[in-house]
Amino acid sequence: MNFMKFFFKQVVLVNGFVCKDPKVVKADDFSLSGLDMPGDTGNKLGFNVTPANVNQIPGLNTLGISMVRIDYVPKGLHPPHTHPLATEILTVVEGQLFVGFVTSNGEDGNRLFTKMLKKGDVFVFPQGLIHFQFNPGYTNTVAIGALSSQNPGTITIADAVFGSNPLISDDVLAKAFHVDKKTVDWLQAQF
Repeated sequence: MNFMKFFFKQVVLVNGFVCKDPKVVKADDFSLSGLDMPGDTGNKLGFNVTPANVNQIPGLNTLGISMVRIDYVPKGLHPPHTHPLATEILTVVEGQLFVGFVTSNGEDGNRLFTKMLKKGDVFVFPQGLIHFQFNPGYTNTVAIGALSSQNPGTITIADAVFGSNPLISDDVLAKAFHVDKKTVDWLQAQF
């Protein structure tokens, strides 16, 4: 077998995803239906994220963009989290949101920026910074977020710290959070 034929028949991964052979790409690879449908908010936090990223739309591979629909019940919370691979810009489509992010450590670090958003308002969450969204109202809220990555990643802070597998040592967390081990055990039991 000639080297060039062998080389070009191999699967090419870009950013961890297979690049489709251009001869078999179709319109459906660039399309997703269903963002008009509310997500299931029947969880403890009262929110749901419906993604539209490279996992749902293969044509996004290498394009560096994705989006999400986020639904919130009254008092619903998208808890503090981060997107290590993307900046997010969020628009409230219906309802209202109290949003915020915390800057990184440093001389003027850990500064909190918050804003109350109403329908049509936009807010930016810089890449990698811890941020949250809370629906303080008495009606459902819908928001659309655009992210600067085909696969932005999400790390929910409480889940990562108190619900890791295996668990982070009680000694480490008790010292880090200035609490006793019993409190750490209680927090870990919630996850």
